[in-house]
Amino acid sequence: MNWELVMVIIFVLGYIAIALEHNIHIDKAASSLLIGMLCWAVYALYPADLLQIDESKSVTELVQDHEMWKRNENLGNRMEVFIDEHHEKHVAKKIEESGDSLYQDGRIHQLEHAGPHVDIPAEETPHFVHEYVEHGLMHHLYEIASILFFLLGAMTIVELVDAHEGFSVITDRIKTTNKVKLLWVIAILTFFFSAALDNLTTSIVMISLLRKLIKDQTTRWFFAGFVIIAANAGGAWSPIGDVTTTMLWIKGQLPDTVTIVQDLFLPSLISVLVPLIIISFTMKGEAERPVQQHGAEHYLNPTTSFERNFIFFLGVAGLLFVPVFKTVTHLPPFMGMMLSLGVIWTATEIMHRSKNKEDRKSLSVISVLSKIDTASVLFFLGILLAVASLQEIGTLIRVAGFLDSSFGGNIYAIDVSIGLLSAVVDNVPLVAAAQGMYPIAETGTAAFESGFGPSGLFWLFLAYCAGTGGSALIIGSAAGVAVMGLEKISFGWYLKKISLLAIAGYLAGAATYYVMFGL
Repeated sequence: MNWELVMVIIFVLGYIAIALEHNIHIDKAASSLLIGMLCWAVYALYPADLLQIDESKSVTELVQDHEMWKRNENLGNRMEVFIDEHHEKHVAKKIEESGDSLYQDGRIHQLEHAGPHVDIPAEETPHFVHEYVEHGLMHHLYEIASILFFLLGAMTIVELVDAHEGFSVITDRIKTTNKVKLLWVIAILTFFFSAALDNLTTSIVMISLLRKLIKDQTTRWFFAGFVIIAANAGGAWSPIGDVTTTMLWIKGQLPDTVTIVQDLFLPSLISVLVPLIIISFTMKGEAERPVQQHGAEHYLNPTTSFERNFIFFLGVAGLLFVPVFKTVTHLPPFMGMMLSLGVIWTATEIMHRSKNKEDRKSLSVISVLSKIDTASVLFFLGILLAVASLQEIGTLIRVAGFLDSSFGGNIYAIDVSIGLLSAVVDNVPLVAAAQGMYPIAETGTAAFESGFGPSGLFWLFLAYCAGTGGSALIIGSAAGVAVMGLEKISFGWYLKKISLLAIAGYLAGAATYYVMFGL
């Protein structure tokens, strides 16, 4: 049986269930967890079939089997390293069993020299294959957990600022209720905030602001759709604004920060302005602000002006600190986010310690944590695990290869297609696949002249397309998934109301880039 096809069918059916969440009355988190776990279960049950590995061969023979590598480009360097590690452990075990010491008689390099001469029995290969599957799961789980902890930290900080009414610092300065003017203000703020923070954090912050500014849910959903468009566009032209641009920046495809900003700012801005201009001709009316409702404790012991301003600016400073922390320490972003949360948590505990227990309860992090949408976090977990399983078996690599052959190597057509595909499949593995398919070209080569060198046209355009293309569907980006969870926006509603606007902006920005560099 074609188990890869089975996994793809599970994936597609799960996406359909997510899209029809309100029709079938099954929460999207449940569908997401099902496809994530089922895809990995199939992979774990039939790893040799999916990886095209001959279990009758020993690990040593697998290493030497060049045809296997040709058939399984998806295994990449990670499997080669894993095989080497497995082989090395086996050699060490054999030496230990023989009573020899690596250090006896100065034979410190015995393990290295013994490697080619010590074979691993064929009967151990099935165990090795399952070890590789588990190794892959742990590899992806680390990356996914980093995102989830980052999301939890950001959501907690935003909720804590909201509990202290800190967002009034901004909302009190936005006086207009005209829908068109308000939409422009929100979109432009989101665009620039996203470049300074990142698109995921910015989306969470802006949704909290919208809840203070707009009462009607449908209107707020419309604004939330533009938050997704603007957040993804803003993240594309900043090395810290979107995870895909960050990947290209860190791994050497886009080493020059100035070039990223200089070449991608205008296309990214156009991708926001075009939808805004289009909707300005049809949107009319005033946005009704919600009436703030407070419990008795608010009037008995309200937050002071100092407390509101202090927590707001401390929260914003904490979010801005995250990319600085990452740059200085080279640790994952969630570490900086959790450090910021720890500082703000400590500050609020000290600030409210003189208040009685009941008064400080609603202003504490413990209380705020109960408001976090755990279902959205689980949805994120399931969908990312499902995508990771397809990446593991090479499906995404083959899709990327198909695009390359279909468009005859045209970098603009390939990048635009990858951008649109990222609306369906997460943009992170797609960009990772592109990084694996196209090595960084050296100066003076034909590939370098074609735009594959450091800060080349292909990589710059890939950053734009992968960053903004995900706006076409609400599940196509981290920002979209976060907003979907926070506002309970349905897949179908976004598809009908926002997708065409997002695609129009995406194509307009792509055309702008082509005019700037392709003609």
